[in-house]
Amino acid sequence: MSSLEGQFLVAMPDMADERFAESVILLVGHGSEGAMGLVVNHELANLRFADILDELDLGDPDAVIRLPDAIRQRAVMRGGPVETGRGFVLHSSDYHSGHTYPVTEGICMTATVDILKAMAFGPAPRASLFALGCCGWGAGQLEGEISDNGWLTAPFSQELVFETPVGDRYEAALASLHITRATLSPDAGHA
Repeated sequence: MSSLEGQFLVAMPDMADERFAESVILLVGHGSEGAMGLVVNHELANLRFADILDELDLGDPDAVIRLPDAIRQRAVMRGGPVETGRGFVLHSSDYHSGHTYPVTEGICMTATVDILKAMAFGPAPRASLFALGCCGWGAGQLEGEISDNGWLTAPFSQELVFETPVGDRYEAALASLHITRATLSPDAGHA
C-alpha cells in the first residue's frame, strides 16, 4: 500500500472501537513502520484553549484573561487515545518553527509550546486546530484495519479541517467520497 500520509481516514459506521466511532482522522505520517494521525472532529467537552494556556503558564494571567473570546474559547480536540497529555497543532503552512513538520500541501503540524504562544499572542498561523493526544498504528496494523473494512480513505481538504463545523466533519468527509451513511455497507468486498 502506498503512503496515505495527508489523507483522511473515515470510520465506517460499524466501527468496533468506540474511541473511533464516527471519527475523521488526518494521517500526518504513514510508512512501513506504522502510522500516526489526529482526530479532527471530536472536541473535548469541558476544555478550552484558555485552560491550556493557564495550565502551561504560557502568558501573564492578565494577558490571557484579556484575549478575545474567539481565542480563549477555541475548542480543544480529542486527537486520539495515545499520548493524551501531549498537544499537537495542525496549521496552515504560513507558520514555521524549527519543529514544524509538513504534512501535505498547505498544512503542517507543530507539537511544541511555541505554536501555542503564537496562536494566543501572535503571530498566529492563518488557520489552526489544537488537539490533545494522537492515534497510532504499528507496522501493518492500519493496512489490516482498512482491509477489514474499518476505515475508508478520503482525500485531504483544508476546508474540512479548518472551515467545516466540527459536528459536520464526518458527513462532509463521507460526502467528499460521494456517499452517505445510508449508502455504506458494513460488508467488505475483496477481489
